[in-house]
Amino acid sequence: MGTKTRPQLAKDNERRIRANDKEFNSQFKYHNNYIKTSKYSLLTFLPFNLLEQFQRLANFYFLCLLVLQLIPAISSLTPVTTAIPLIGVLTLTAVKDAYDDIQRHLSDSQVNNRKSKTLRNGKLVEAKWSDVQVGDVIRLDNNQFVAADTLLLSTSEPNGLCFIETAELDGETNLKAKQCLMETTELADQHDLLWDFNGEIICERPNNLLNKFEGTLIWKNQRFALDNDKILLRGCVLRNTQWCYGVVVFAGVDTKLMQNSGKTQFKSTGVDRLLNFIIIGIVLFLISICAFFAIACAVWEGMIGQHFQLYLPWENIIPQEMIASGATVIGLLVFFSYAIVLNTVVPISLYVSVEVIRFVQSFLINWDEEMYYARTHTYAKARTTTLNEELGQIQYIFSDKTGTLTQNIMTFNKCSINGRTYGDLIDLRTGELIEITDAIEPVDFSANPHHESDFRWYDRSLLDAVRSEEQHSHNFFRLLSLCHTVMAETVNGRLEYQAQSPDEAALVSAARNFGFVFRTRTPNSITIEVMGRIEEYELLHILDFNNVRKRMSVILRDGNSVVLYCKGADNVIYDRLHGGQEDLKARTQDHLNKFASEGLRTLVLAERRLSEAYYNEWRQRQQEAALSMESREQKLNAMYEEIESDMQLVGVTAIEDKLQDGVPKSIANLQNAGIKIWVLTGDKQETAINIGYSCQLLTDELVDVFIVDGSSVEEVEKQLRQFKESIRIFDRFRPGGSEGTTQNTGSSSSMDPMSATVTQTSAFMQDTTTISGSPMCQPPPAISVVTFRWDAKIKDNKGGPDSAECTDLFRDPKSVEDRRSAPPVVVDESTGFALVVNGHSLVHCLSPELESKFLDIASQCKAVICCRVTPLQKALVVELIKRAKNAVTLAIGDGANDVSMIKAAHIGVGISGQEGLQAVLSSDYAIAQFCYLERLLLVHGRWSYYRMCKFLRYFFYKNFAFTLCHCWYSLFCGFSAQTVFDPMFISVYNLFYTSLPVLALGVFEQDVSDKNSVEYPRLYTPGLKSELFNIREFIYSVLHGAFTSLILFLIPYGVYKDGVSQNGYILSDHMTLGAVVATILIVDNTAQIALYTSYWTIVNHITIWGSLIWYFVLDYFYNYVIGGPYVGSLTQAINDMTFWMTMLITVVMLMAPVLAYKFYLLDVHPSLSDKIRQKSLKKVHSRISSDVRRTPSSRRGRRSVRSGYAFAHQEGFGRLITSGKIMHKMPQDFAFPLGLGTKKTQALHNNLSSATSDGKQANHHQNHNSSSNNNNNITNLRHNHSSMADIRIGLNTDNTQDTTSDELSPRAPCQDLDTINL
Repeated sequence: MGTKTRPQLAKDNERRIRANDKEFNSQFKYHNNYIKTSKYSLLTFLPFNLLEQFQRLANFYFLCLLVLQLIPAISSLTPVTTAIPLIGVLTLTAVKDAYDDIQRHLSDSQVNNRKSKTLRNGKLVEAKWSDVQVGDVIRLDNNQFVAADTLLLSTSEPNGLCFIETAELDGETNLKAKQCLMETTELADQHDLLWDFNGEIICERPNNLLNKFEGTLIWKNQRFALDNDKILLRGCVLRNTQWCYGVVVFAGVDTKLMQNSGKTQFKSTGVDRLLNFIIIGIVLFLISICAFFAIACAVWEGMIGQHFQLYLPWENIIPQEMIASGATVIGLLVFFSYAIVLNTVVPISLYVSVEVIRFVQSFLINWDEEMYYARTHTYAKARTTTLNEELGQIQYIFSDKTGTLTQNIMTFNKCSINGRTYGDLIDLRTGELIEITDAIEPVDFSANPHHESDFRWYDRSLLDAVRSEEQHSHNFFRLLSLCHTVMAETVNGRLEYQAQSPDEAALVSAARNFGFVFRTRTPNSITIEVMGRIEEYELLHILDFNNVRKRMSVILRDGNSVVLYCKGADNVIYDRLHGGQEDLKARTQDHLNKFASEGLRTLVLAERRLSEAYYNEWRQRQQEAALSMESREQKLNAMYEEIESDMQLVGVTAIEDKLQDGVPKSIANLQNAGIKIWVLTGDKQETAINIGYSCQLLTDELVDVFIVDGSSVEEVEKQLRQFKESIRIFDRFRPGGSEGTTQNTGSSSSMDPMSATVTQTSAFMQDTTTISGSPMCQPPPAISVVTFRWDAKIKDNKGGPDSAECTDLFRDPKSVEDRRSAPPVVVDESTGFALVVNGHSLVHCLSPELESKFLDIASQCKAVICCRVTPLQKALVVELIKRAKNAVTLAIGDGANDVSMIKAAHIGVGISGQEGLQAVLSSDYAIAQFCYLERLLLVHGRWSYYRMCKFLRYFFYKNFAFTLCHCWYSLFCGFSAQTVFDPMFISVYNLFYTSLPVLALGVFEQDVSDKNSVEYPRLYTPGLKSELFNIREFIYSVLHGAFTSLILFLIPYGVYKDGVSQNGYILSDHMTLGAVVATILIVDNTAQIALYTSYWTIVNHITIWGSLIWYFVLDYFYNYVIGGPYVGSLTQAINDMTFWMTMLITVVMLMAPVLAYKFYLLDVHPSLSDKIRQKSLKKVHSRISSDVRRTPSSRRGRRSVRSGYAFAHQEGFGRLITSGKIMHKMPQDFAFPLGLGTKKTQALHNNLSSATSDGKQANHHQNHNSSSNNNNNITNLRHNHSSMADIRIGLNTDNTQDTTSDELSPRAPCQDLDTINL
């Protein structure tokens, strides 16, 4: 009994698997490896698809109407008028859904039919992926996808190591190492031993944590701990490993890849949801109108109609004895009759037209040559046809980093060696930097037999230094070729490197191209080739990287000398340099600042020569620490600290994590459009921040960057509270703020500007002191207080402030007068805050108790970056914004780790890059580069939304104008549900007479060109606010249609009621009136849409004027050829001048108010698009002021964020190398050393006075230079501190190389305040 119940208990709490025991595993009913992402089968397609379609209110509404029309007693229209359009819509949608699901079936079939070698009955057989079961032992060969989540048993590599690529999971192309248990390596590839393996695995339940696995292996009466290093996940690719064997732990939907894929959600646009709401309103409106007419009809029949039964006999089903009962029954029947007659207010053709417009717009996206990526021959692709207009309403963009914003390609960009920089091209005539473009030829490295053809370097001087055997350059590259943990292998006679970190691969590759070639390594040696000469070094120690040390070192012996090479973060290495090299450190510090301002990932290199005696003594103590049973890690770290000291500075490397082309411009433009951009990445914090600056998501104009890195709820809550307080203080005292303007009313405008700045800063300090309750308990935030400018144009106020902020602060009348002559000051919209959240802190931020606080702060930040987040956390963040902000979201990514985020967002965009197609297959739109997102949203998205809104406004107008004519006519026909128009006209009005012009409007209309849509991103703003179609616009269209129908009916009715033609014929017959009203309605529709169209194409001309002609042709054909009941009515009418005058008067009365209102808006309240069109018509090519057109961000030297050093995310693998295991463990995340936001904030208060005096000295110096040099430029220097006053000072300075913005440290540490040259 115990044996039977134990598995059942285990099923609830844990997972038990026995290798090669199908009977044991089958009792748990684990999922097999079959994957299904499709929605339908042949049997379920029709019922399920119809059920989905009738969930749309419009379809259900028309189905009910169709049923009513099948009842002859209440229907005055044939059921065909509703049945044919309804069947057409259902068929069209079903075909589209079937096509989409067929594509999913094909994708599933392709994956499920992949082949995997599985061990069955002691033999290796080839089986489909779908046939793989939990507990099976499978074999993987090199470059093969892993079929299921597998416990590694044995590999072809020494010590049970294997290497995998996880691009399908997280978009990272660098290799990662996995290692099996040493006890199972003996199984090797011996099939008999593998088949006899009967180990039992007890592990966790299926979950979506990619970096976590906990389990135990019970084998040979022993227990072995299992962790994530021993698990190969589905979707990974085996690399650089000949073969490996493993036992399947999770299969199919239980795999971590599928657990992270998220559920496919039905997506609809905001316009769809609004239409559903409007339809409910229209149905209620129709019910009320029909009820009114039913009551009116019953009253009329009871009072008047009963006396005319000889001419208007009642139906047989109506009781004749009691007049009241008969009138009531007639009224009840008329209720349903009017429901059918008035149903054209929302005709089924609306949804047909919407689907057609979206379908054509999707092709316009697919055919756009501007979004074609020639390098991979990839066009943009709309993978759905139902979400186009939603692209014009995006409020939040959630983007992955690796492979989405960046190319995931690291390049050796610049370096500093012995205080000299290399990598920039300088014009020898002017001394200016030359921008590196594709037209510039790179340095030729072909003389080096090991060079790489794709390596690009443009500064010839560094190669000359190396070839001339300059000592410092040789030392630099020798360090790069030796201090690393890269693996080398020869493939097809070509040397190739495999590294866990792409940064390290780039550095070793750079050394290789400059002639320092890393050839091979053993556990005890490293061999390099220097300028053709082989050098072999004995590897004594690898002092490995971890997230605390932020550096790595190697200790090597070359002959009788022992040397330590070290590389790491600048703040870490600088603290460990010996004295006596201050000048070199200062120059190198300037270079670090310059590299950091350009967004490069920097690394400082250093060395130390060790004596043999010292090394031997240190080594003995190090071995004792390594064998210690207590505090081993602390003792080892102390030993490492000891030897990694008194080092000599060698140089600095600067690596560029290459952004995709056009990313900074695209992000700036999207932000100017009012869209908030969040970056959700699995990368470490400092890497993400560096990329944020590189792509201008983070800019210098930001007041502060908040970092949330608390490890507990209390810490995170405290940080959020501090940031909230900083924002509150900034909003309170910022220039132009209410309190900041009133407290300085009495100040004099002639006071010293620097003292004004200090006074204002002191106010911040005093306020913060009061709030905190203790002196300087809480440092105030960084605040841009005031901008000073000395301008020659403002001589009367020289030395005083001239900005709008200063005028508000000092309230001086003279300053106000001076401002009239000064150029207008526009508040920089990019000023604000940014938020950086670590993954472990995000868990707490998303908790119910902190969710609202996190959202409150994040919504006030211009940019948000979430680091080290899991795929599920990405989806949770998107869901949070959707739920709490009710905002339209877009998620963009390129890897399988982005799939859940893409599915969760309203719009999912996949980058069809080199990291697989998982993201693309789950996306709604696919583009090849991030920069195409700008055009996708600002052009196609805005156009689609603009066209759809304009289409809907006109569509409702024309249908209310058409339908409500029946309401006015009912006042004259006893409310009998008699129609004004010919039933055939009612049937084809929307189908033939008015459909094509409005379709052309919805497909081709544009208010401005695509170029202007990108140049003026604020054109996107109406979509963010849903201004172009909402309840107000709908009501306006309804009222306009009601007014049109009233004029349309009453004028012809008044003319023809008792009218007589010139020939004496009576004109007051029903058919003539109906023909005249119908004709004037078509003419009015033509005039209205001609006025409504802004962009004319040949298609618009054909459809608009062709529809007018088509009306007369079709009317003649129907009445004279087929023999319609209205034959001759229109012919007789148009032969009389009365018809033409009636039509002229009616159309003029309908068009005059529309024209007047249109001209009024154009003249008094022009929109931005109106202004742009007017500028275009006047052919004004000059740039417009920044209140209309976007202002490119000027890149000043930004904060020094220099800790993007070239290491992977986890602990290094030096221990594995030196132990003979050749390969290494995964690196881990490390904290941001300088710390933005609230780090290191206390020092500025102590140094403020020194900064002030430096500023005054700079003032005097610059004024002196100004008097001696007339050709000076205004240079903006800015010193930022994490959480203190942000002082922006504009001075007239000489344009010297020493004071260029690139060379200055825009965010120097506090100890460097005295070195800043203002």
